[in-house]
Amino acid sequence: MIDRASDGYDIMTLHMLQVGDQFDRFQILSHVAQGGMSDIYRAYDVVGKREVSLKIPDQAMIGDPTQYERFQRELEVTNTLRHPAILQGLDSGTFNRTPYIATEFVEGRSLRLLMDDEAPIPPDRALALLRSIAEGVAYCHDNGVVHRDLKPENILIRPDGRPVIIDFGLALTRGAHRVTYANLTAAAGTPEYMAPEQVEGQRGDRRTDIYALGAILYEMLSARPPFDGDNNLAIMAQHLRGLPPRLDRLGLGLDPAVAAIVARCLARKPDDRYGDVHDLIGAIDHPETADLSVLDAKEPGGDASYFFRTDAFKGIAIGAGLLLAFIGLAVLLQALHR
Repeated sequence: MIDRASDGYDIMTLHMLQVGDQFDRFQILSHVAQGGMSDIYRAYDVVGKREVSLKIPDQAMIGDPTQYERFQRELEVTNTLRHPAILQGLDSGTFNRTPYIATEFVEGRSLRLLMDDEAPIPPDRALALLRSIAEGVAYCHDNGVVHRDLKPENILIRPDGRPVIIDFGLALTRGAHRVTYANLTAAAGTPEYMAPEQVEGQRGDRRTDIYALGAILYEMLSARPPFDGDNNLAIMAQHLRGLPPRLDRLGLGLDPAVAAIVARCLARKPDDRYGDVHDLIGAIDHPETADLSVLDAKEPGGDASYFFRTDAFKGIAIGAGLLLAFIGLAVLLQALHR
């Protein structure tokens, strides 16, 4: 479990943590998940006498400043926010030069697993669940935090049905400087739930989370995301230029008012969405006030090549060009060497 470094320090090889291993004051009970550049363990805090969820980055992440910034941002958020619908941070620290975050351990399963088993979810239940999630998001926004990566995988459902929002690695906080992530595009998020402005490489704001909430509700009600495709680029292009099928025309028997609430969340222009999450909650509470005209929205005009003029695509194109240039140079040097 421990490697001996040349400078005399112990370095934890995190991928080798096993049941019963000791990490700082935490005894490992099981490996729960591996996501991004971190591992999540169920552990027992021998000092606090409680079970916790322990998030530990791997060494590659620690060596990447942009990925490390994500970890630090999540640490800041979980240690600051206190709401029943938000994963509660308990402690953080460093052990053998490796940072960690200890949070409450949530029994239950992800919204993704729930949807895989039960979607399409009846409208009353889906709206009630989305409303509870939205309350947590509203609390985040009221405290200067925009999540920016809301998706079913980042929402846990307790046995009593209450949701818990997790993973604030992409969160935007007050005064946070812009982080350029270690990939070929400035776009950050998960393609199926990314707002158009995220696809374009913009930072996003509260309305970005509202778009993601709309995409989640759409999928809960229909058992399909609003946009799908063979690859991430195809999905991202649809967020920019496409129009999801009207929920009230999918043969699900949905009230057009519910379809209108979802459609407004998924408006391509941020200004056409709900102004804030409190407005969305109000619409869920009073669906009879929904503006049905939003259901008659047309696909945005312009040619289909719009996506290929965005910052997201330009970043990918530049990266691909550099890679091709590097390959060409390598071939040339090999030929000269011969």
